[in-house]
Amino acid sequence: MTRAAEPTGEQPVTRQVVLDVTLPQVRPTARVEVREIRIRAGQAAGLHVHNGPVFGSVVTGSVVYQIEGGEARTLRPGEVFYEPEATRIARFDATEEGVTFLAYYLLDQDELAELTFPEA
Repeated sequence: MTRAAEPTGEQPVTRQVVLDVTLPQVRPTARVEVREIRIRAGQAAGLHVHNGPVFGSVVTGSVVYQIEGGEARTLRPGEVFYEPEATRIARFDATEEGVTFLAYYLLDQDELAELTFPEA
């Protein structure tokens, strides 16, 4: 990912798209719930599935992120991620630094964000 240009006197504000996701299907969204989540150093989240799409950004530390069947990658402060609805997330493991991130849950009016841990 390339970074946005540094602001200058002539252009005091710069903007850059860092994530652009087309959801696989239209999803009713009446609200967005934002959570700050902290995982201690070395803690693995375990195989899990969300009932809706989750978008997030790493605030501090780092995490190893992997959708099942995909490539694992390490996310660091400022990097963003997307966990698709009803998709097995194989890894969301805090590194030796631990991690703090913001997670944005797209929810319908009376829907609650849910996380399940399927058996391997």
